[in-house]
Amino acid sequence: MLGARFLQLTHTGRRSGRHYDTVLEVVHRDPEAGEYVVVSGFGREADWYRNVHAAGPVAVTVGRRCFPAQARDLELDEAVMVIGAYERRNRLLAPVVHRVLSALVGWTYRGTPAQRWRLARELPLVGLRPR
Repeated sequence: MLGARFLQLTHTGRRSGRHYDTVLEVVHRDPEAGEYVVVSGFGREADWYRNVHAAGPVAVTVGRRCFPAQARDLELDEAVMVIGAYERRNRLLAPVVHRVLSALVGWTYRGTPAQRWRLARELPLVGLRPR
C-alpha cells in the first residue's frame, strides 16, 4: 500500500523473544545490493534498533516483497551522504523534515554539513539487505 517509501521490519524481542513489527521510512535504497536504509529516530535506545542488534535475524516487507534480512549500521561518512541525498530529494519537505529531526534530537537542525555529521552520530542509519 505504501510502496517502497516505507517498510515493515519484523524483529524478535531481545528479552521477551516475541516477534514485533515496526514501520520505518526508507531514506535510501541501493537497488544493486537490494539494501534499504532507515533511520533510528529515537537513537540507539529505540527498541527495534536494540532488538535487531541483540536478537539476530529480521524480516523486511516492502510493498509485496518480503525477505529475511541482515542489519548493519552505516559508517558515519556513508550516513552523512545518505542524509544529504535524502534532503536533496525532499527539498520541498525540508522545513517539515528539519522540524521533525529537531524534535527528535533536541536541538535545532537546519541541514548544514556540520549538523549532518552531528545528526548521523546521534541517530544511526541502518542498512537492511537480503540474507
